[in-house]
Amino acid sequence: MQTIDKFNFAGKKAIVRVDFNVPLDENGKITDDTRIRGALPTLKKILADGGSLIIMSHMGKPKGKVNAKYSLSQIVDEVSNKLGVKVAFAPDCAKAADAAKALKPGEALLLENLRFYAEEEGKPVGIEKEDPAYEAAKKEMKAKQKDFAKTLASYADCYVNDAFGTAHRKHASTAVIADYFDTDNKMLGYLMEKEVQAVDNVLSNIKRPFVAIMGGSKVSSKIGIIENLLGKVDRLVLCGGMTYTFAKAHGGEIGNSIVELDKLDVALGVEELAKKNGVELVLGTDSVCCTDYDFASFSVKPGAKIEVFNSNNIPAEFEGLDAGPLSREKFAKAIEGAKTILWNGPAGCFECDEFTAGSRAIGDAIAKATAEGAFSLIGGGDSVACVNKFGLADKVSYISTGGGALLEAIEGKVLPGVAAIKGE
Repeated sequence: MQTIDKFNFAGKKAIVRVDFNVPLDENGKITDDTRIRGALPTLKKILADGGSLIIMSHMGKPKGKVNAKYSLSQIVDEVSNKLGVKVAFAPDCAKAADAAKALKPGEALLLENLRFYAEEEGKPVGIEKEDPAYEAAKKEMKAKQKDFAKTLASYADCYVNDAFGTAHRKHASTAVIADYFDTDNKMLGYLMEKEVQAVDNVLSNIKRPFVAIMGGSKVSSKIGIIENLLGKVDRLVLCGGMTYTFAKAHGGEIGNSIVELDKLDVALGVEELAKKNGVELVLGTDSVCCTDYDFASFSVKPGAKIEVFNSNNIPAEFEGLDAGPLSREKFAKAIEGAKTILWNGPAGCFECDEFTAGSRAIGDAIAKATAEGAFSLIGGGDSVACVNKFGLADKVSYISTGGGALLEAIEGKVLPGVAAIKGE
């Protein structure tokens, strides 16, 4: 497999898939430039070699239609500032051949949002899966997707995928395009290489004890990941809203806490599988609860009560929103001494200061273990937000930029964006 370090871009045009799906405020200003900064090493390497740079990305979910709200024209100036060269803009990603051809070594071009074309995602538009004509429409769209990918490929001599955040999607720009480049002219960017290596460290190159912490609200959204991890980890901490589905599965009283009543058997199945695999399953035993919480504004409503209860004995008017003090001690102890750590999902509604203690206890314990030699991978938007909020970003080994891609990789799924480069 070709690597970006060994490749000389001098005199070549490189088309690079990045993830510039950055958040914008109401004035179109970038509020978090993390994803742009993450791609800079790859982009600067191409320019420094004397190559020409064609940058492509999506933004938001325009669903195959032009929408000014999601135009990448809004970020051209910021990308230019970060790269240190004036970046030209192609207002139609599928009609940029002349702009690409005109590029000289050291120059850069940003294409308009790929998802303004339905062909990028390759899904039929305006027709439901239940419709008898869906399969024919799907086949037709897949053919159009190949043509779209071929058009993008025609702009360049080589292809670089540095968008881990979309690596789990078989889109025109993330996977299909790779078919139009030979093995020596397609490669992963620096960010993708680091992401793939980080996942490999926690799933293949495991140093034990291996501890995974899975949070979030629903068992159903994490079940595939949990089942895969139960074949690899030594200890698995389950926290956040999942706590109450497990408590309910054992007949507990959980008040107004979030619960998946149709997943109680799944929770019991997880416990059985953990026992069968010799994995220590760590669940919270107490919760910080509130009578009236506003999820829209992440705030406690005036006059609301906040108290700590056993997680299986929460009064009817209360809702569990964070791990209690006993649970926090339990989580920290489970992480202590670990050599490989994966954290995905917070322990509570960390956005509100009254309910940050559980996530902070996990973050602090991971930072301590990392300082003692553990490899720690933090992934998923909320976990990353926790690490940043608590000032721990430089105290963990690696922070993943890919939410869905990371989760699917942990689940054991092949990522199309990686497989297309490796020729798998």
